[in-house]
Amino acid sequence: MFKLKFLIPLGLFIGLVSLLAVGLKLNPREVPSPLIGKPAPTFELTSLQEPEVRLSSEMFKGKVSLLNVWASWCVACRQEHPYLLQLAREGVLIYGLDYKDTRTAGMRWLSTLGNPYQAVAFDEDGKAGIDWGVYGVPETFVINKQGVIRYKQIGPITPQVWKEKIAPLIAYLEKQP
Repeated sequence: MFKLKFLIPLGLFIGLVSLLAVGLKLNPREVPSPLIGKPAPTFELTSLQEPEVRLSSEMFKGKVSLLNVWASWCVACRQEHPYLLQLAREGVLIYGLDYKDTRTAGMRWLSTLGNPYQAVAFDEDGKAGIDWGVYGVPETFVINKQGVIRYKQIGPITPQVWKEKIAPLIAYLEKQP
């Protein structure tokens, strides 16, 4: 009885310390997305540049592509943007989702900083972003030829992230039927 009285609190303490130790090793920027391995959420939004044109999730089918979620008010998006321009020049297929922004500000952003996107969907109220699980910008999704999300990058794409995570995945997906 006397031993049990001390073993239970000791066991609880060891368990708590173990959980905290595991938690300290996790990267808070690597939040797993429940959408990985699932079809890209369907949407139909107007084009940022041409409001009369409708863009939908069908634009991802048939080719490996990126969907970059950005906004003109986002500081990290500004840091990422020159690298996106470089990737686009290298032939990477990038689509944009202008998230919780104004059309005027988004247009000014692209005309001032350059446009790396094949097309930009305009998500003024953020509803499409919610369907995609966006909780901050920038976020980038890698989508395979069947329109299935294979990876989600939270935060800016950097040369290191590109080299270590995204480029190898795209190379692998390009070889798939």
